Amino acid sequence: MNLGYTEEQKAFRDEVRAFLNDNLPKRLSDKVAGGKRLTKADYEEWHAILNARGWLGVNWPTQYGGTGWDAVQRHIFEEETTAAHAPRIVPFGVAMLGPVLMAFGSDAQKAHYLPRILNGEDWWCQGYSEPGAGSDLANVQTTAVRDGDDYIVNGQKTWTTLGQHADWIFCLVRTSKEGKRQEGISFLLIDMKTPGIEVRPIVLIDGEPEVNEVWFKDVRVPAANLVGEENKGWTYAKYLLTHERTNIAGVGFARAGLASLKRIAGSQSHNGKPLIQNPFFAAKVAQVEIDLMAMATTNLRTIAAAASGQAPGAESSMLKVKGTVIRQQINALAKQAVGPYAAPFVSELLDEGTNVDPVGPAEAMPATQAYFNNRKLSIYGGSNEVQRAIISKAILEL
Repeated sequence: MNLGYTEEQKAFRDEVRAFLNDNLPKRLSDKVAGGKRLTKADYEEWHAILNARGWLGVNWPTQYGGTGWDAVQRHIFEEETTAAHAPRIVPFGVAMLGPVLMAFGSDAQKAHYLPRILNGEDWWCQGYSEPGAGSDLANVQTTAVRDGDDYIVNGQKTWTTLGQHADWIFCLVRTSKEGKRQEGISFLLIDMKTPGIEVRPIVLIDGEPEVNEVWFKDVRVPAANLVGEENKGWTYAKYLLTHERTNIAGVGFARAGLASLKRIAGSQSHNGKPLIQNPFFAAKVAQVEIDLMAMATTNLRTIAAAASGQAPGAESSMLKVKGTVIRQQINALAKQAVGPYAAPFVSELLDEGTNVDPVGPAEAMPATQAYFNNRKLSIYGGSNEVQRAIISKAILEL
């Protein structure tokens, strides 16, 4: 999408393109382009390449080792990396915990954890959702009871994305049952190697054990790992979620998905002609592209408004809803485009070096996997129904 870049911004875009051309390993870009599963080592390799260039903390100020980029630069970077089929930056440490620590962490926590996020010493996961506390996070039941210089943590987290790889988890825990539910929640950093923690994988419909249950039984956590004040975690959680929901909009991923959809529709036939020439299908593609262009502009405005360091407000809920709906529409159209070849889904075809013979065109399995996996987009980070309630209350005052 042409945003009317200035000459300086065009020069930055060319710099990003040159960097990707010289530094993005073809093995990684081929895996991403082919819809193959990425390993922990793949993500770590790409993170290290970006960090060596000083480009991992894209939303961090320079004082903490970040890029200090403005909204347009971040937009250009996302656009170019997704177009080049680079792996995504795993968000939990960089995009979620990092901003929370900068805003609310102690000097000691910032000095210790922020450099380790950038240099890859710590892989973080998010401990928010529980079986009875998903979109309603105020219902968190995992407890942290103070015992001298420690907290004793008991409970369960679920839908912990990539928790099987994590060294640390940032958790919402209940430290008080007095007053309103939101007033008894704290934000705690927990070493995943601590005795009493058990990780149990949950295999999704696409065959990938991407999310996990994490169980805590008498887990002893130093009180120094409390972020901010005790019982003030709800404030920090909301701050993090506004960043997460803005990121979930996934403009770059939607744009890459749209390009893939057009390629698939151009290669598949309908009544002897490319599917993309079918007026009914082409109209659906055109509509989702129009929606994407509008959403991308809104996303850029929201990020620009937050450039002062303040978390975006209800606008992040708008972006979360619209961005996830658009990505799901693109996935559904791609699955429709591959037709009957989407039905015999063979998960093993997404593994690198598989000996399983493909079924139908090469695009079939990645398109189907994306369709299955991205059904979660409208649920995680706060379901779209909850986001619409936030919008109606905060913006429409209903």
